[in-house]
Amino acid sequence: MADVNLHEQSDTQAMQNPAGQNPLERLLFYVGSAALLAVIAVEALSVLGRHVSLPLIGAIEIIQALILIAACASTVFATLRAAHATVRLLTNRMSTTVQRRLSQVNAVLAALFFAGLAIGSFWLARDFWNAYEESELLHISYRPLRAIATLSALSTMMIFLYGILQREKQR
Repeated sequence: MADVNLHEQSDTQAMQNPAGQNPLERLLFYVGSAALLAVIAVEALSVLGRHVSLPLIGAIEIIQALILIAACASTVFATLRAAHATVRLLTNRMSTTVQRRLSQVNAVLAALFFAGLAIGSFWLARDFWNAYEESELLHISYRPLRAIATLSALSTMMIFLYGILQREKQR
């Protein structure tokens, strides 16, 4: 049950200071927030433009790029803070030892998942790097977007691996 209290403390801390104390957390928080606010602004302008017969050309392309940035920032941010959504209906009923073991298994599987995601993202980025891929209307280059996705998956994997190593040191 000690893990339950730990989760409640981190939830309370997150509500009190959503941007975090760490400069990297703060940067990720504000980058992700700014991207989401930009999505809202672009979509609002797009809707308004359609109603006054001045459509915003390429709104979907802009929104897709901004969502990628927001998703990558929030994934790394949540991983740094160990704040991914979890359901503890079953694990709360288990012993502390079993909870810790399941937490380790979860971290290993998450690290493997993000390793696969990073490898796949890198593979696509490498294969299409010289293809000069870009969006159709606004010609937004996919290179930086692929790099962001790859770095995000790699960073998330590394954070999970670091957490695994830290838990092993505490044993």
